[in-house]
Amino acid sequence: MTTLLLVRHGLTDMTGPVLAGWTPGVHLSERGRAQAEALAARLASLPLDAVVSSPLERCQETAAAILRGRDGVKIETDERFGECGYGDWTGRPLKELAKEPLWRVVQQHPSAAVFPGGESLAGVQRRAVAAVRHWNAKLGDDAVYLVCSHGDVIKAIVADAMGVHLDQFQRVTADPASLTAIRYTPLRPFVLRVNDVGGGVENLIPPPPPPEGSEQEDGGENSTESDAAVGGGAGTT
Repeated sequence: MTTLLLVRHGLTDMTGPVLAGWTPGVHLSERGRAQAEALAARLASLPLDAVVSSPLERCQETAAAILRGRDGVKIETDERFGECGYGDWTGRPLKELAKEPLWRVVQQHPSAAVFPGGESLAGVQRRAVAAVRHWNAKLGDDAVYLVCSHGDVIKAIVADAMGVHLDQFQRVTADPASLTAIRYTPLRPFVLRVNDVGGGVENLIPPPPPPEGSEQEDGGENSTESDAAVGGGAGTT
């Protein structure tokens, strides 16, 4: 089971009022740095096999805060986790963009949304999910790794993991410096947390492997690691 921790970057001075997109030189604000440091403290007990980041400064800075004090792990940059290419919308105030006809498409039918001079949201989901599959395969079944990315990218990955159409991804929230956790098994992903901004993280450590030679250990059709808990299960103890 590969465990993916998705982290949205901390606040910047543009977060909220302006669609920053790929605008260069957008750094964490003072509050954003504090958010990143608080999240790093929460995650300190979790072993991380890799930390992967969008190339944009706000993500690199958030990832660097999480890595501080961790020896032997460095930031791996993957452009596929970069922000949506908003094209001509980049740098414009959200209040202004809300008056554009495309705004309603983005809200109600995002799978059809193509930003002028930029990407489609469907394309963003394809590249981000392909990146997740790549890192899952590269790091292996027992890995716990972290990806620092952007709100729409994280929401698109969550929609894929939940098996819902991209048109439902606006129902997902990914606040600045929030944590989303997904565990990938041979049959299906399990969404463990979404938009988590507080509390312990101990239950994100994968369970120990089953005994050698057991049905669970073989990973085949008799394995139960991909089974959902009937009745909801008892949770962690």
